[in-house]
Amino acid sequence: MTRLGIFGGGQLAKMTAQAASVLGIETVIFTPEADCPAAQVTSHVIVGEWRDAALLEQFARQCEIVTLESEFVDVDLLEQVIAHETPVYPTPKTVAQVQDKLTQKRTMQAAGIPVPRFLNVQTATDVLTAAEAFGFPLLLKARRNGYDGYGNVTIRRSADVANALERLKGRELMVEEYVPFVRELALMAVRDQAGQMKFYPVVETVQQNHICHIVRCPAPIEEATAIRATEIAQQAVEAIDGVGVFGIELFELDNGDVIYNEIAPRPHNSGHYTIEGTITSQFANHVRAVMGYALGDTAQIAPATVMLNILGERSGPPYPDALKEVLATEGVHIHLYGKREVRVGRKMGHLTILGYNTQDAENLGRLALSRIRL
Repeated sequence: MTRLGIFGGGQLAKMTAQAASVLGIETVIFTPEADCPAAQVTSHVIVGEWRDAALLEQFARQCEIVTLESEFVDVDLLEQVIAHETPVYPTPKTVAQVQDKLTQKRTMQAAGIPVPRFLNVQTATDVLTAAEAFGFPLLLKARRNGYDGYGNVTIRRSADVANALERLKGRELMVEEYVPFVRELALMAVRDQAGQMKFYPVVETVQQNHICHIVRCPAPIEEATAIRATEIAQQAVEAIDGVGVFGIELFELDNGDVIYNEIAPRPHNSGHYTIEGTITSQFANHVRAVMGYALGDTAQIAPATVMLNILGERSGPPYPDALKEVLATEGVHIHLYGKREVRVGRKMGHLTILGYNTQDAENLGRLALSRIRL
């Protein structure tokens, strides 16, 4: 049987493995943590550090193709997998252009994609120089390994600079100008090994404290804005010669223009709604793309789809009866990721609701969310 290897064992690996199984593809998970969500859906799990040369070779030789669930895998490890004659998608070159946010922004800027102004910084003087050019507020970002707001600090005045630098101490940094956006947009794009692409609908994402809470599909935007967002997504994926599914985050400005924010070389939280909301989910299309199969239809099934994240509100193990009340709520698709520990703000699962309009779907989702006791 064909085997797909995945670096990582979190919820993205779990949902990718589930999608692969429908196509008769086994998955091999390589994870530092034995008790991880993906281990619940596959019997092929290699537990250990990615830098263990023997385990890395074992992983590579068990798989026809290798992919990843996050951009945090060091590029040299991906190259070592290829040295064992196992292809990796997205390629090491693609990942290298994305995982360092400064390199990513420079790559997109060179491709003619509109991006916020940015500068490489390390000292308070560097940040203040950027503030003179961009004004306040500023976003201070760790160049690598930042997600869900971890690695981002908003600087509103010069007195905030020292504290912001202390919070990200020891990391390579950059600053970006603050973009006064009307709404945050995202879309998933999938590109196969031959360069053929398909696009999912443009969605609106609602963020709080840099964490996505709600995804509304389709976004309430003009057709011209949706077209421009899709054009930028295509440019971005082609700029890095991407293969697989990519999540592209964008800002809509008050004049209807669209500006690029970030790209993720993998399935993305803003695309979870596609499991029930589109004919082919982002996870199924990621598998198809990296395996060299034909891409699936990305059309929406219902007029409106809303996804709400289930976020931790305390610390400790999940309650055994967490879903007891919500399971009786009709019209709600429930996904719990199987994480063993709840933490404040941690993504523990998500809900998806299909409907005739996003407002009614969101109302039902909020009701369902209130009935979950994690």
